[in-house]
Amino acid sequence: MRRLRVNGILRQSEKALRDLDLLKVIQSEIRYERSHDRFKNYPVGFYPRDFVVDWDSPASQDVVLRRRCESGEEVAVSALLGPVRDEEGSFPRDILMKVCIKKPGLDPILRFDGGVSGKDFKRLEFNIHSACYLPSPTSLNPSAYRGPSFSKLDPNLQDALKEYLQAKGIGEDLTNFLVLHLHIKEQSQYVSWLRKLEALVSKDN
Repeated sequence: MRRLRVNGILRQSEKALRDLDLLKVIQSEIRYERSHDRFKNYPVGFYPRDFVVDWDSPASQDVVLRRRCESGEEVAVSALLGPVRDEEGSFPRDILMKVCIKKPGLDPILRFDGGVSGKDFKRLEFNIHSACYLPSPTSLNPSAYRGPSFSKLDPNLQDALKEYLQAKGIGEDLTNFLVLHLHIKEQSQYVSWLRKLEALVSKDN
């Protein structure tokens, strides 16, 4: 009976030591993230002109911005970080975007799927992948014809659609903001996740 009790104590001690080692690693990672502000040299803090935040929950990966043009058109932009391209987690990562434009008093929506990419923050480029005509906000039929791939369109039409988006506010100020905001948001979420792990592991120690 005593041997069983001693074995139980030893197992508990080993578990406590493993948890303590894990706790130290977690705390070290938290200190590192808090002391290395990789975005301090970038202009951060202001939402793009004329856009307002519609959704930016700390628990979600995406952000949604909206604006109403002088013409009455409504523009909605949703964005989130794309997958990591390498093991080092390079900056900047690609941004995946959807831009929806709705005319006042009409149901149809023009939706653009695209993204922001670049090798560094000073050479970011917004690219359109597709342009879709949706009869209404609820028309989500996956078999409906949405139009050809953007790269298959006539170059003049491609340029005209890009200029159209720029006139609606989809420009450098917006894309630069989204890249920085989403990276900072992910870093904050990572630290929050680490703190939850820290709290869980430290409960029995």
